[in-house]
Amino acid sequence: MGDHKDLKSFSAAEKIRDLAEDIKTCMLCTYKNGKLQSRPMSFQEIDEYGNLFFLSDKNSNKNAEIMENSKVELIFSQPHDKFLFLHGNASISYDRKKIKELWNPIIKVWMTGGDDDPNLSIIKVIPEDGYYWNNKHGKMVAIAKMTIAFVTGKTMDDGIEGNLEL
Repeated sequence: MGDHKDLKSFSAAEKIRDLAEDIKTCMLCTYKNGKLQSRPMSFQEIDEYGNLFFLSDKNSNKNAEIMENSKVELIFSQPHDKFLFLHGNASISYDRKKIKELWNPIIKVWMTGGDDDPNLSIIKVIPEDGYYWNNKHGKMVAIAKMTIAFVTGKTMDDGIEGNLEL
């Protein structure tokens, strides 16, 4: 069995930043008629409080769903290495200055109008709580320990996990 360590406030935000910055892409889950709606998203920024900022088309389904229900879930996963699940609240902003700060040329693949596109919006997710799991010694050690556990039948969990509370 791995170690368990719950984190609060600054320590929780630090763990969120650490894991999210390594994984980069998550499933952004919204709710429509009580059902979870999920799509992959990469955040553009994460601040010192663990708040995540995404760029989105203001006419997208995700924006409409957030306007109806601000509760969201973020699911980050890097197999055999890092996992992060967050519950939070999302808001939509049209701050042109912040959009320009967050802009990255790769976003032009989805938002062809560039950083001046009038349909660009910001989704800000403020996490309330969540759960994390990561291994202590890196992906290669985790895979080696999983292989040994499979062959020997002995549990060799190298993980550390815990609840996050912001």
